[in-house]
Order: sequence, then structure tokens, then C-alpha cells
Amino acid sequence: MPPNSLARAATARIQVLAPANELDFLDTQSLVLPVEVTPLEAWNIMHSQPLPGMKLAFRLRDAISALFGVRRIGGFSGQPHKDVAVGDKLDFFLVEAVSARVLTLTVRDRHLDVMTCVTCSSGVLSITSSVKTHNLFGRIYMLPVRPAHKLIVSLSLKRLQQELHQRRKAGT
Repeated sequence: MPPNSLARAATARIQVLAPANELDFLDTQSLVLPVEVTPLEAWNIMHSQPLPGMKLAFRLRDAISALFGVRRIGGFSGQPHKDVAVGDKLDFFLVEAVSARVLTLTVRDRHLDVMTCVTCSSGVLSITSSVKTHNLFGRIYMLPVRPAHKLIVSLSLKRLQQELHQRRKAGT
């Protein structure tokens, strides 16, 4: 990413659960958009096809987490969404904010709170995820999720970039 792209990404209205020093996990990854998209369009592209291994990962997550009273989430459906409003669900996420530049999603339970904020600003798309854990299970849960999440977002952004480059070439 060109150096000034990070500065442009910093101007977006990124939402997180709490100040950075109070979070148990904070990750922001960005890319320069070859064509303009809304955060919801980007979300739809990134989740249209599950990444390899994701279905199995969610099955394992659900099986293990259920033993500790955590509800099953099932993973990503791949279903595109034309419109969403505050209070709607995108798979297992609750939509907390939506606009042409920001899509903020949360999952909250007694073990941890998760917020994912997808922003598009000045030609840069950023995905910022923040987590606050509430107990030992939440902290243990994040041990494998922390590196997996970073990889999943990175691969999803690569997929998005490839799709948008193809659209640009096709003129759509």
C-alpha cells in the first residue's frame, strides 16, 4: 500500500469497542481500492464463497464453544445482502451502523464482545476488528482466533482486490 494510503485510511470513521489500551485484540488491515465499493458490497464479495477450511473451522468452533454455553454461529452463509439496516443480522453479526462509508458489526456474549468495522474512505477500504474479553474462556478462545483472524482478513482482502481488479478490467 502506498504510504499516503495509510494516512487516508486513518481519516475514516473506524469504530472500535473501547480505547486501544482497553482492548484484548485490535487488528486493522487495509487496501487501496481499484474501484469504489461500499462497505456492504465489499462484505458481500469477501463472503460470497467461504475460504478453504472455514466451514470446518466454524464446525469445530461451534462444537467446542457449545461445551461452555456459547451459542452456535454456523459461519458465513455466502448470501449477498442488497440492503441492511441497524438491528439486522449479517449471518451471526448484528448490524450496529451502516452507511455508504461504514459498516459496523458486533457479536456480544458473556465471554467476549467483538466489533468489526468495514470502512471505505478516500479510495481505501479498511477492516478493523476489536475484542474485549470478559472471562477466562474468552481469553482462551482468543488464543487460536487471534492469528486465524488476521490470516482470514488478509486472505479475504486479497480475494476482494482480485475481484475488483477483474471488474475494473471488465468495465463493470
